[in-house]
Amino acid sequence: MTVTIYGIKNCDMMKKARSWLEEHGVAYAFHDYKALGIDRAHLDAWIDQAGLDTVLNRAGTTFRKLADAERENLGREKAIQLMLDQPSMIKRPVLEASGKLLIGFKPEIYAGAFAG
Repeated sequence: MTVTIYGIKNCDMMKKARSWLEEHGVAYAFHDYKALGIDRAHLDAWIDQAGLDTVLNRAGTTFRKLADAERENLGREKAIQLMLDQPSMIKRPVLEASGKLLIGFKPEIYAGAFAG
């Protein structure tokens, strides 16, 4: 199973997810999208599969610091451009594993995804 986890190195939720994967012997590749960026194809695929509200981190500091004008009329195109420009606005972690997509970290969901 090919597993890639996307996020930011120093994020607490990322640390929890990566620790869970390591403790359960799940090999993974880590993509730091703050350092390496993210492409539109990934964002489009994630939004298609999980929905914009799941992918865009509206609760994060980066989003909350946006000017009101940037947050208004926030449709798919505008949101994708914001996430491309400022990857910190993507919820994390994002985990891709053999066709599965998990966004956010909950131990019980990871356990279910990697059972067997």
